[in-house]
Amino acid sequence: MITLYGFGRIFPEGRGETKDLRAQWALEETGLPYRVHALDHTGGELDGEAFSRLSPFHQAPVIDDDGFVLAESAAIVLYLAEKAGKLIPNDVQGRTRVVQWCCAAASSVEPTFLCLDLIGMFDSGKTAQQLDAKVHELAGRWLAGVERRLEDREWIACADFTVADIMMACVLRGVRKTDLMAPFPKLMAYYQRCQARPAWQRTLALYAERVNVSVDDIR
Repeated sequence: MITLYGFGRIFPEGRGETKDLRAQWALEETGLPYRVHALDHTGGELDGEAFSRLSPFHQAPVIDDDGFVLAESAAIVLYLAEKAGKLIPNDVQGRTRVVQWCCAAASSVEPTFLCLDLIGMFDSGKTAQQLDAKVHELAGRWLAGVERRLEDREWIACADFTVADIMMACVLRGVRKTDLMAPFPKLMAYYQRCQARPAWQRTLALYAERVNVSVDDIR
């Protein structure tokens, strides 16, 4: 059975924002049997020696599939799709297209959103305001690219829902409380389609239970 190492006790600011949601969503979609090891972030469990043997950067999520240990959320969702034979096409070009959009979510779109969070947390001066404007401009560029991709399609990589949609939808959660998606109607409709999936609703409920918050607080 697969063990998912995800957050249990966590500081309030992080509830609903953590990347273990991606891995659990993929597990719920694929139907692979799993259990969750809930990590005590507030107690320093992620920094401990035991967890360092599983995660090179002391980050969650991590999965342990009967001794095969894997970190990094994009790698995890791709592995789960391959293992289950679901959420990823059978042909090499189709699989590569899914990998492309997983990489796009993790390495192009998400870092810009993270910059916005960091600017807001650590600086409010004139320099930060100028940087914030530039980062907003860059975020708009990425979102416009995703909007173009969705011009004539329902899902981001292929005709069917794949793990690339899990990655992209979870990355977009980072700006769900802002107006960044407002100028992009196809993107907003896509995000809503992803969020409406039953497996995501189960994932969110299970996550809320394990971090001890209301689902409504983290939607």
